[in-house]
Parts: sequence; C-alpha cells; structure tokens
Amino acid sequence: MPPSPSSRPLDALAIAVTIGLCVSWGFNNVAIKLAIHDIPPLIQSSTRSVIAAILVGAWTQARGIPLFKRDGTLAAGIAAGILFALEFLLIYRGLVWTTVVRGTLFLYLAPFFVAVGSRWLIPGDSFHLWQWLGLLLSFAGMLIAFGVPAPGADPHLLLGDLMLVGAAFAWAATTLVIKVSPLNRIGPEKTLLYQLAVSAPLLGLGALVFGERISAIPSALALGALAYQTLWVVSVTFVVWFALIVRYSAARLSAFTFLAPLCGVAAGHLVLGEPLTSPFAMAVALVVAGLVLVNRPR
Repeated sequence: MPPSPSSRPLDALAIAVTIGLCVSWGFNNVAIKLAIHDIPPLIQSSTRSVIAAILVGAWTQARGIPLFKRDGTLAAGIAAGILFALEFLLIYRGLVWTTVVRGTLFLYLAPFFVAVGSRWLIPGDSFHLWQWLGLLLSFAGMLIAFGVPAPGADPHLLLGDLMLVGAAFAWAATTLVIKVSPLNRIGPEKTLLYQLAVSAPLLGLGALVFGERISAIPSALALGALAYQTLWVVSVTFVVWFALIVRYSAARLSAFTFLAPLCGVAAGHLVLGEPLTSPFAMAVALVVAGLVLVNRPR
C-alpha cells in the first residue's frame, strides 16, 4: 500500500532541499550574531517579519494567489502565528540566561516532540523502534558536538534552559498545526504570511517590554546580516519548509533539522574563525547515520 500524503517518506529531491535549508539556517545563526551588537534580537526578529511579510505579500499578489478568501484557515493561521512568535521570543530571551551550547541542545528536542505528536495526530507517521534509535543516534551526535550540559546551580540558567525547551515545544507545535489543520490545504506563502503578520506585532511588543532599543545607526555588516535573514531565510526558506511539511512526513523532516546546528558550527568556523573541536567529524557521522535510520523504508 502506498504511503498516505501525510506520512510520505522523503525522496532524493526532498532530502537535497532539506539539507540546503539546514545549511541556510546554520548561516542564519551567524547572521544573528553578526547583527546583534547593533540590532537587539527581538527588534531583529520583528523587523524581519515586517519586511518579509511585505515581500511575500507582493509575491503572492504578482502571482495572483488569493489571500483573503474564506477558506477556514483563519483560526489555525492565528494559532500558528502565536506559536511562531512564542518560539522566537523564548529563543532570544532564553539565551540571555543560558549559554548558546545549552540552548542549542534544548532547542533541538523539537524533533522528539514532533515524533511524539505525529504518533497521536498523523495516521501512518509514527516511528518504529529503529527510527527512534536513529533519532537518538542523531541527538547523540549533537551531544558530542556541543557537550553534555551539566546541571546549573544558577536559577537564571535553569530558567533559560526551560525557555529553550518551551521554544522547542512551540516549534514542534507549529509544525504539527500546519500538518493537521486546514493550513495543509493552502499555499505555503499564505501559511507564512499568517505567521509573519501575527508575530511581527507580538515580537515588537516583546522588544518594548524588555527595553530593547537601537542606540546608533547599525553598521553595514549588521544591515547585511539582517538582509540575509529577511530576504533569504524568512522570505524563501520558510516558504519551502512549509511546503515540505505538507507534502512529506513531518517527523522525518524534523529529524533532518539536527543538521542545522552542525552547519551553524561549520559556518561559525568559516565566517567567524571559531575553532572546530576534534569530535566534530564523529558528531556529523552520528547525525548522518541516525538520519539514514530514520528515513529507511519500512
């Protein structure tokens, strides 16, 4: 029996595209770091949502994609937008209290949340034992690359860790909402616009609450980094990601996101000159081996 659309395994094209997305998201972490001294994080996030919403909206109008017809997606779109805003709010503010290494590991609990949710919400998309082993193997590669986080004595560190776990849950919930709601019947451009339109004011409000402000004219480097996030990562790669979520297995796709932080480490080495640790090659091998297990045909 052929797999249902909701549980379709990844083909070669989907795998290649997803790897390209992970590389783009890895460089996105570097772009955020390059801009953060001149443009605070929530201002970055809200600004890129506003500009990307304008660009994606213009694209949909040029292609004649209807945005305002009644299609039963409003409630799901608002829910996805709130989760999208919550994810980035928790990521950016959580990293104020916890370290980037700890935050990365807790954020990438998201594939586990998606796999568990898929078991209950998406018929035919549950993992078998060896697929769970593959997921654990990929996460073990993350632990080798970033190190096992020791228990934190500082209560603020624990709070930051919990915020990143919450961000992982929000990321997974966004994926599942798109997969199981009426959003799976519309174009990915409209799905993204829901999230941008809802998240932009919420993130802007968050910037006000946390007292963020730009004290001087941002440098050309910071503006270029923000442009990369806005024009490529948000406006293009997120649209492609949402299209993949609807077409292929959400659990298998989420497992591939383990490549993104490893790409971020490599990008940090290439762009910022940050050192690569000796176990990095072993970490990559474990992540890839885990992904092979996750995506083996049943």
